[in-house]
Amino acid sequence: MREATIQQKNTKVSPNTIHFEISERKILLRVLDVLMVVLTLFLVGEFFSFDYINFAVNDFLWMVVLLTYLLVFSAVFELYDIHRISRLGIVVKNIVLAVSVTVLCYILTPYYTPMLPTNRMEIIFFWLAIITGLLISRFLYNSLISAPRFYKRILIVGDSNHSEEICSFLQGADPNFKVVAFYDTAKDQKPTSLQKLKIPFLQIQDIEDRIIEWRISEIVVAAPTDGGMTKELTRELMKLMEKGVPIRDYVQVYEEMMRRIPVKEVERDFYIYFPFSRSNNNKLYLFFSRVLDVLFSLVGLLGLMLLLPFVLIGNLLGNRGPLFYHQTRVGKNGVPFRLYKFRSMVVDAEKDGAQFAQVRDARITKFGRFLRLSRLDEIPQFINVLLGHMSIIGPRPERPEFVTSLSEKIPFYEVRHVIKPGITGWAQVNAKYGASEDDALEKIQYDLYYIKHRGLFIDLSIVLKTLSTIVFFRGQ
Repeated sequence: MREATIQQKNTKVSPNTIHFEISERKILLRVLDVLMVVLTLFLVGEFFSFDYINFAVNDFLWMVVLLTYLLVFSAVFELYDIHRISRLGIVVKNIVLAVSVTVLCYILTPYYTPMLPTNRMEIIFFWLAIITGLLISRFLYNSLISAPRFYKRILIVGDSNHSEEICSFLQGADPNFKVVAFYDTAKDQKPTSLQKLKIPFLQIQDIEDRIIEWRISEIVVAAPTDGGMTKELTRELMKLMEKGVPIRDYVQVYEEMMRRIPVKEVERDFYIYFPFSRSNNNKLYLFFSRVLDVLFSLVGLLGLMLLLPFVLIGNLLGNRGPLFYHQTRVGKNGVPFRLYKFRSMVVDAEKDGAQFAQVRDARITKFGRFLRLSRLDEIPQFINVLLGHMSIIGPRPERPEFVTSLSEKIPFYEVRHVIKPGITGWAQVNAKYGASEDDALEKIQYDLYYIKHRGLFIDLSIVLKTLSTIVFFRGQ
């Protein structure tokens, strides 16, 4: 009898459900893209005997070049944005754009790609074959990998007063995330918040049975640190953990899904949740980062010289005033510096004092709006990078007036000054344009995430996202 009791206690509760995290889905989607494109090109080459598509040769360097171009431009044109992958119109448009640029760069690449065919129609079929392969890949992804049977089914342990906010966030941040139950830790629960949710609320004695019955694959604890976690609840969660049920903290889930740090949630235990990235003190990383800063700046300034005649004409017709604009910004360790930009606002834009720029700010000139959308207004900042005031990648440098006020209202705002500010950055490519204190709060969460996870991989991701911002004219 005793042995049966022990065996029952050690029995796993969590069912063998399969769920792909966002990062895993992106990897699988890339693998599908490669497989479907290669398979489509192979079939086209076999059935139509095109010279430009030849799998018979032993040298497959042409395929490596093609797939490299394809994966890079697919990232630039946001083909791996999980939230947009089910929107057919956007997907088809971005596939056509990505494949068009890929094929153009491929056929213009010498030595490593085949000679252009005598029958130029083969290039059209080559283009169509790649598009077909990517469309098949997206169909397989939506039908198989992103199918409801692979959704992550979640039980939330949290405060019912914030239940709607928590559930809406989790299910909105990841389309494959489904909250199926909620355990309430609030002592003074609000009936209105319970009625809005079509999610059942459990009693503590029902949790284990519902996990099995509803195939719940994970428990997310979103209870406040100053209450709600009773001894009875803690014992129940420990028992479930022993039986194989994954249990994670809401802050950890938030950071992984949103790739930003919720500063209001971690204010008390900041240094537990926010250890600095090793790369902030890694001499080799900092050395190569500086070398790349200088190289990119030299290339950027060369581009400035080429674009300067067009910018001069545009400024003369659409701005009517000085071409360049300089302003004091706060740099690393809080040290102020002079930042250079192309002027995009009217000359007396701040006659009434410093203020945030708005999305449709009346002070922005017609040509200035183009400069902002294309990010061309920031090219002169390469001078600041060469002078060592800034880096290519880092938090956006802010004005001293705003830093003083925001530091008093937003937790850990000054932490963004532990590294150099950047021309582009994690906040710049993920958050909306900072036109208010709420926007500044969102951006600091991304800045802190970058400082925490700073490294070559996230830097590369920022570069690709910056190209997407330029391509889709999302600058401000």
